[in-house]
Amino acid sequence: MILGKVAVAAWIVYAATGPTLDPSVAALSFNQKQAATRVYTRSATDCIAQSITSDSRFRRDDPTSHLSDLIVDSMPKCLGPVRAMIDAFDRSFGNGAGEEFLMGAYLDILPDRVLRLIRNMPD
Repeated sequence: MILGKVAVAAWIVYAATGPTLDPSVAALSFNQKQAATRVYTRSATDCIAQSITSDSRFRRDDPTSHLSDLIVDSMPKCLGPVRAMIDAFDRSFGNGAGEEFLMGAYLDILPDRVLRLIRNMPD
C-alpha cells in the first residue's frame, strides 16, 4: 500500500539523473560509505517526522493512525532532504543506489523510525 504511493513520489523526487560515482569515494570501505550517507538519511527522516506532526490529521494519542498516508503526503514537503539522501547514496554507491535504497530498505524502516522520532518529540 505505502510502497505504490511512495513509488510515485520517488519518481517525482528522482526526476533528474543522479551523479556518477565519485572516484574519491570509491576507495572508501562500505562502513565508511554508510557513515557518509547517514546524515542525509537522518535529515530526510527528521523532515518527514516533522511534516507528519504538523499535519492536521496527526493524532499524538494514536500516532499510527493514517501513518502511511501521512508519510506519502510528507514527501513533496521534504523533496530537498530526500533528494540529498538519494544523491548521497548515488555518490557513495553508484548511479541508481539512492533510488534503490529509498524504494527498498528506507521505506521498510521508515514507519518505525518515524514513530520512534515522534514519540521522542516534546508535546
